[in-house]
Amino acid sequence: MTTAVLPADSNLARQYLALTKPRVNLLIVFCAVIGMFMSVPGMVPVVPLVAGTLGITFVAGAAAAINCLVESHIDAKMARTAWRPLPSGTLTVRQTIAFSVVLGGLGMAILFLFVNALTAWLTFATFVGYAVIYTLVLKPLTPQNIVIGGASGAMPPVLGWAAVTNTAPPEAWVLFLIIFVWTPPHFWALALYRTDDYARSGLPMLPVTHGPQFTRLHILLYTFLLVATTVLPTAIGLSGIWYLIAALLLGGRFLQLAWQLYREYSEPLARKTFKYSIWYLAYLFAALLIDHYLPH
Repeated sequence: MTTAVLPADSNLARQYLALTKPRVNLLIVFCAVIGMFMSVPGMVPVVPLVAGTLGITFVAGAAAAINCLVESHIDAKMARTAWRPLPSGTLTVRQTIAFSVVLGGLGMAILFLFVNALTAWLTFATFVGYAVIYTLVLKPLTPQNIVIGGASGAMPPVLGWAAVTNTAPPEAWVLFLIIFVWTPPHFWALALYRTDDYARSGLPMLPVTHGPQFTRLHILLYTFLLVATTVLPTAIGLSGIWYLIAALLLGGRFLQLAWQLYREYSEPLARKTFKYSIWYLAYLFAALLIDHYLPH
């Protein structure tokens, strides 16, 4: 029996891919694409769809690489992140910077040349918000880091909308608001069962600074706010009854998990809540898309 050995260049490619945090960015890009489809009554033109998706994907990947670079010393202290390319030593600082510059530059060029300047500048502002303001300033400074810094992570539907229409109307910002309110309960569920990791890292995450009970209460309160926020697309006429039904059903399950977590903590339940929160956002935005093309 023989063991297959991957070529060195294949392994290196996987390390560079890991810098972009592909699982996180997949959800980001998905929400951006939904923003594109929500911006027009019919089908999205091919050029802004393809070029916008590529440009946003590349810049998001570059921002993730910078985040990995800045936090490499923190990642090395945490079991969840010690495997990443920089703390594990499989990529160097120089390689990471070069990769981020090339990827981000290519993404910005695509947006400027094939999409529009508004999308390019909004995407650049999102890059700065995540890679600089959130990573360098907010994350090590305040336990409200994920609340304030969530603004950059909530931008994808606005970017997608702008890519197609060259505008960023209130409807796009409603989609932004949903992700903005979703981010704290999503991330704090993770932080609950990774509290020891964050304590070792020195980051002032809410469970470390204010304790698990306080964090669980805020997860529950933000989940109530989230469910209320998800009604807005129907309230303003952006979506119809089918989306509303899906939003209430999905939100009801999220509330059930948040309530159980508040009443009695367990690590398996915190993990379950975190994993559900990811699928929740994906299903919610999928419901937006499906409802958009159903007859009302």
